[in-house]
Amino acid sequence: MEIFERLESEVRSYCRSWPVVFNEARGSYVYDESGRPYLDFFAGAGSLNYGHNNPELKSKLIDYLMSDGIVHSLDAYSTAKRDFLSTFGETILEPRDLDYKVQFPGPAGNNAVEAALKLARKYTGRETVISFTNGFHGMTLGALAVTGNSMKRGGAGVPLSHSATMPFDRYMDGQTPDFLWFRSMLEDSGSGLDAPAAVIVETVQGEGGINVASAEWLRGLQEVCHEYDMLLIVDDIQMGCGRTGPFFSFEHAGVKPDIVTLSKSISGYGLPMALTLFKRELDVWEPGEHNGTFRGPNPAFVTGTAAMRTYWSDDSFQKATEAKGRLMDRRLRAVAEELGPDEAHVRGRGMARGLVLERPGAANALSREAFERGLLVETSGPEDEVAKLLPALTTTEQELEDGLEIIAEAARAAMKSPQPA
Repeated sequence: MEIFERLESEVRSYCRSWPVVFNEARGSYVYDESGRPYLDFFAGAGSLNYGHNNPELKSKLIDYLMSDGIVHSLDAYSTAKRDFLSTFGETILEPRDLDYKVQFPGPAGNNAVEAALKLARKYTGRETVISFTNGFHGMTLGALAVTGNSMKRGGAGVPLSHSATMPFDRYMDGQTPDFLWFRSMLEDSGSGLDAPAAVIVETVQGEGGINVASAEWLRGLQEVCHEYDMLLIVDDIQMGCGRTGPFFSFEHAGVKPDIVTLSKSISGYGLPMALTLFKRELDVWEPGEHNGTFRGPNPAFVTGTAAMRTYWSDDSFQKATEAKGRLMDRRLRAVAEELGPDEAHVRGRGMARGLVLERPGAANALSREAFERGLLVETSGPEDEVAKLLPALTTTEQELEDGLEIIAEAARAAMKSPQPA
């Protein structure tokens, strides 16, 4: 692995936790170059909801490429884009009564967030955007300004402005009524809070530690936004595309955001792609006002279309995901009960689950122990205190059982290992 040490930047991170060279992947498994399998409960940080090299999607991609289908087209019209938009409208938007326009802002989630923030400011004529404690929205400057993590914010090198942070659901342990602080700031002319253009929120904070907003809290947030003429932006980049059960993670709450950002699994195959969705009346862009070279990812259109047609033509996939989520919750709660209430507890919804280990360093130790046993799992939370489980939604129940048994073994070993002072 000398070539990586010699030429690749020190900024690399995941490879430090998984010091092997991977070269194959199928379904819920990846394989290193020696052929050793690893059960993947990371799934490209949520980019591989349908697993690695999904055969239904791969066959469509290969056929498209072999036919010399156009690969790069900026925002020119293409048959692949037409098929994607038609399928997205008929399969995803119309059944949910969502009248959104679709913008292709660039290849990554931060592109979708930057477009959402710019559009909210342009439409409202205001500058401030409200974000929430422990939120994460990307690593570009606009997205960092609405991100909570101090280490990531510190990398900006410049002041991050035109934003304000409010408490996420249960951040104050239920001691303060929902939105009391937010409403007080909005109502008080002496608060120093400029009239916000929008709020941006994750319904389940992935990088923040699998913190789940209740349906009641989300409905209350929408009410505050309507009351004060703010736009509601839901960042569904990691929790969308079925991760929590429904296609959009906000569906269970009955809210209809003004703007939604999607990326990660929207291509279905791990190909770069992002969408910014917004209510029709918000489409005030001038032609070319927000653009990018890689906003016409035709191979991603092909696999994204195949994913929607294969998995979202009815509600069977959603029901299967919700059932697997309940299995994960049961098994993780058994682990937490074994470790004890002062040591561990469980968070999550659908197939986004977190095992919170209170002892400093324990979650990182669990991740290392899991890797040694052939399971890939990452950590999240402000102190890396959460073992974060994001298996592919196509993972079988037996694969889930196998992986969760490794989690139990790794948790026991982690709690026995010396922890940093």
